[in-house]
Amino acid sequence: MAITYFLSISSLVTGTRAKSSQAAVSSSSFFTPEDTQDKPFPSILINGDGELVSKGTFAEAQSMYIDPDPQSVSELASAMSASNMAICAHFYMDVELQGVLQALPNQDRVFIGDSLAMGDAAVRMCEDGASAIACLGVDFMSESVSSIMSKAGHGSVPVYRATSRKIGCSLAESAERVGYAAWLRRAAAEENPLHVVYINTSLESKAQSNNIVPTVTCTSSNVVKTLLQAQLQIPDVTVWYGPDTCMGYNLQTMFDKVLENWTDEEIKEKLHPQHDRASISLLRSNLHVYPNGNCVVHQMFGDSVVRSVKSHYPSAYVTAHLEVPGEMFEIAMESSLAGRGVTGSTSDILNFITSKVEEAAGGAMGPGKKRLEFILGTEAGMVTSVVKNVQEILRTVPGARDRVEAEIVFPVAPGAVAVDDEAEGGIVPGVKGGEGCGTNGGCATCPFMKMNELDGVVDVMERYGRGGEGLEGHRPPERLRGKTIGGRDATEVGVECILRMREMMEGGKLGEELVEKVKNWEPRVMEGGRGEGEKANAV
Repeated sequence: MAITYFLSISSLVTGTRAKSSQAAVSSSSFFTPEDTQDKPFPSILINGDGELVSKGTFAEAQSMYIDPDPQSVSELASAMSASNMAICAHFYMDVELQGVLQALPNQDRVFIGDSLAMGDAAVRMCEDGASAIACLGVDFMSESVSSIMSKAGHGSVPVYRATSRKIGCSLAESAERVGYAAWLRRAAAEENPLHVVYINTSLESKAQSNNIVPTVTCTSSNVVKTLLQAQLQIPDVTVWYGPDTCMGYNLQTMFDKVLENWTDEEIKEKLHPQHDRASISLLRSNLHVYPNGNCVVHQMFGDSVVRSVKSHYPSAYVTAHLEVPGEMFEIAMESSLAGRGVTGSTSDILNFITSKVEEAAGGAMGPGKKRLEFILGTEAGMVTSVVKNVQEILRTVPGARDRVEAEIVFPVAPGAVAVDDEAEGGIVPGVKGGEGCGTNGGCATCPFMKMNELDGVVDVMERYGRGGEGLEGHRPPERLRGKTIGGRDATEVGVECILRMREMMEGGKLGEELVEKVKNWEPRVMEGGRGEGEKANAV
């Protein structure tokens, strides 16, 4: 099972529990001196009674909204019912908003999850009769949700964002720079090139990329499988992964570790039955990574954080998103090999924590009460889903309250600062108000995701219920509307990358159309970013 977590094959990991709402208590005074001694990071303890005990102002800011204000829940529920709208939201939403969403009575019309799963959920809600979808995330997510709905035959159902302002993403914008197109032109000059692009990019980036070189989308859950399968079907494939530099380097590190430590038999048993050292070595040597893309959130998990984790949390389970810098990835990978950690997507992290708490709750970890520490190596907003899953286990498993409690540790960088409009210069030292951006460039919470506010969601639903006047600016970006690439609709060119991934997820292998395109590729030199068959009216 440790290897399964290490490789992030989420289908083999225990699924999440149903959500529930429990009373929460937030107070740092409940920690004993022994609890806090030499523990530098803020944390939330979920005790055996399901109550929340917070250590540090950052944790207090996260926990205070997990048990939501009943009036806020009632207000949003009424707006949803009157408008017949549904909500799909990302794990990284503000904790106040997530707390309210998880307390809504009609959970069939609410979904919180990964970016790709948001589109699938929106389709199900349309089939259930929703008149419109509120998409809570960054702009590329609402754009992707809208395109997936359209391909599923629900293009007439409008999608709305919670604000009329642009909601950017540092990682997605990495793929929109001139340097990314130049890097892809290098790929186009090689034989058998396959561009594996992270799902967390705009539809325009996917279309532009697919126009330059054959492109398939991936997620943090299926990227390893995508790379392994590509090498099997196209032995001489040259893989170009981007734009997330940290994830790409972590994939290279993972394959290096496999080659350093595993025999052919171990690779077949633990990684893939059709691979061996020779094939993994070839894949590793042909794996190219874009060098200049990063997520402002995951970038914070660097050297200083890793040193503190090693020094002060030696018995903790370590979780890390594939997007974190290499130092954090390596200690999470080491932990996963020992069955004490996971590297992967947000869903993988949630599933791992849930499964470990379930294991202890059922008595499988031995007699006595266990306190399980989990280092949360991803955006802090997903703690809402973690807390709800743990509370559900404590509520439903007989005797669980006497066997387990879970502490979620936020590895906030020591140089963290918080935005404060009243402070000179606009920032103050330390983590405050639930933010916690570091002077080294990373954040414990995503400032872009936090642009989705509860009042904004209610306002959109109320205005839609009155006929939708003034909501034009809340629609997803439509930068590709009316444009073509190579004589094809530009949106179709972008969506094609997602559909190729879907085909692999459903059939277990890359589609023949993509395989043949890669195998028959003729290396070419391109100028100015123009791709195959590009016309003057292209994007």
